Amino acid sequence: MGNLFVVGFDEPNQAEEVRLKLQKLESEGLLDLADVVVAVKDGSGKARLHRGGNLLTEGAAFCGSLANLILLNATAGAASGALAEVGITDRFIKELATVLIPSRSALFVLTRRPTPDKDQVLEELKGMGGKIFMTSLSHEDEARLQAALNATKSADPSADL
Repeated sequence: MGNLFVVGFDEPNQAEEVRLKLQKLESEGLLDLADVVVAVKDGSGKARLHRGGNLLTEGAAFCGSLANLILLNATAGAASGALAEVGITDRFIKELATVLIPSRSALFVLTRRPTPDKDQVLEELKGMGGKIFMTSLSHEDEARLQAALNATKSADPSADL
């Protein structure tokens, strides 16, 4: 069974950088991504959703639809019945609404199945930043992911050669 992640970022380009990193990890066989959506709120307060570098349109995939639903509810400040059924609470919606202010971004990720090499994926995500707002991971795995996102990138020993 896959996992859902929602991560907020302080900078508008950070979610896109992590999306690109996740797609690279998928191309290396380390992740099996079902969908990845970046949400960015522009200076006028309008949220835009991007999937694979393209602006989402009607009939988008599941995660894009879910991201749309979450963002619409964040604007209203309350979770609808459908969101509550999948564990997205009013508290989560209010927290997302406060972080997704103009010039910030969020990343919505849906994986098909857990990664076979968690340690390598965590190492690759080290120092990318962001705050996990929601995940279907265990509390232990969520803490490990948040620690990796918060960590300082280790220096590349080959860079000195």
